[in-house]
Amino acid sequence: MLTRRTALAAAAGALAAPARAATPRVVAAGGAITEAVYALGAQALLVGVDSTSLHPAAARALPGVGYLRALSAEGVLSLAPTLLLAHPDAGPPAVLQQLRAARVAVETVDVPHSVAGVGALLRRVGALCGRGDAGAALATRTEAEAEAARQGAAARAAGRPPRVLFVLAHSPAQLRVAGADTAADAMITLAGAHNVLAGAGGFSGYKPLTPEAAIAAAPDVILATDQGLLAAGGTDGLLRTPGLAATPAGRARRVVALDALLLLGFGPRTPQAIRQLADALHGGARA
Repeated sequence: MLTRRTALAAAAGALAAPARAATPRVVAAGGAITEAVYALGAQALLVGVDSTSLHPAAARALPGVGYLRALSAEGVLSLAPTLLLAHPDAGPPAVLQQLRAARVAVETVDVPHSVAGVGALLRRVGALCGRGDAGAALATRTEAEAEAARQGAAARAAGRPPRVLFVLAHSPAQLRVAGADTAADAMITLAGAHNVLAGAGGFSGYKPLTPEAAIAAAPDVILATDQGLLAAGGTDGLLRTPGLAATPAGRARRVVALDALLLLGFGPRTPQAIRQLADALHGGARA
């Protein structure tokens, strides 16, 4: 039986073979990064993806390397990659060090929560995948579409942005809410709304939901992900959470949910995410 050390050495030796150098073999660890590779038409380079890479559906058919924060060196190296495109949260660090030692190029790709950040993501992934011109063109187009969507959402708010509470749910007993400096806060703002837990009196990051905070926040709309709403038991289950039913949003049963990667990913579909969320928040067609 091969030991862990032997397996790593064997994989490293395989990567050193000259035949591997001709065609890049890419593993993507991060849903937005994988989306960017597909949007650039570079999917033929992909030999594996992490568990957050759920769009497009074709990505799910690729070999998996686990959750991006808990990658396995053996699992990645078994795919004989030459390049790992890694979200900043990818790790653990010891695994990334092992991959570098095995001659895998590890490139961290930032995924900022902004329109300009989406453009930067597309340009960088394009450059790393040998699609520099395509990346620049797609970035420019996506930035323009996202900015147009943002302006349209702001016009629909007409100076009275709806007050939104984002709830991140993994189970009915594990609910957190989003403050400033989060993907949820950035997307709420782009969609012409106000995050009730950001700004004066708010906080940064995610914190556990408390009944008192929910009631004091008095949101007009409760925003969740499709996956989180399902984990919470649907709208009925979510509104059974202490405090939520007593808010204006809870009394009106105004709960909006979008796919998690679409809403929070800040990938190539960001213009679509802004439009869909704006529709849902400003009384248009529901997302």
